[in-house]
Amino acid sequence: MKILKEKEAEDFLEKKGFLIAKRGLAKNYNEVSKIASKLSFPIALKITNTLHKTDDNGVKISNKENLESDFKLLKKKSSSVLVQEYVEGMEIIVGLKKDLTFGHVIIFGLGGVYVEIMKDVSFRICPVELEDIREMMQETKGFQLLKGAKGKKFNIKSIEEVLMKLSKLSQKYPNIEELDINPLIVNNKKAVIVDARIVMR
Repeated sequence: MKILKEKEAEDFLEKKGFLIAKRGLAKNYNEVSKIASKLSFPIALKITNTLHKTDDNGVKISNKENLESDFKLLKKKSSSVLVQEYVEGMEIIVGLKKDLTFGHVIIFGLGGVYVEIMKDVSFRICPVELEDIREMMQETKGFQLLKGAKGKKFNIKSIEEVLMKLSKLSQKYPNIEELDINPLIVNNKKAVIVDARIVMR
């Protein structure tokens, strides 16, 4: 098994046409500054040596004033730090799992408490059509939020496009055992991948 951690997984997905948050790897503060100069504050800083960055306090949302101190804190935990565009919006979880019986299954759910507490996710066997995707999204309780609860609007079409691309990817790469995009951030304009992990056989 080969595990592609965040930067490798995102690079792989970017080559396949997925929209990824702008990012770069930094090993020292000069490199952080160079990458940050091409982004807008705030920006996200993440450790790269673990799959459980949040659990290990390995994520900082930094502005110009605390960029250096945040980097130094994270550098104590990791040989390199991912400097990434900060994208605002709703957290979505999407991905693929290889089932022994059915083959690839595609996953959709809202992030945050919806996944961790309510287990609010939906599944379909790949390949899927657009109608399947719309049905699976509407099965989740949290879909009402995506439709525009509390006056906020989200680009649902952009999520549908990501799910269709994942379905096609499953057909092209049968050796993918797991593909987790968590989170996919969606706002009124777009859906952007800000973290990913892939397990390949």
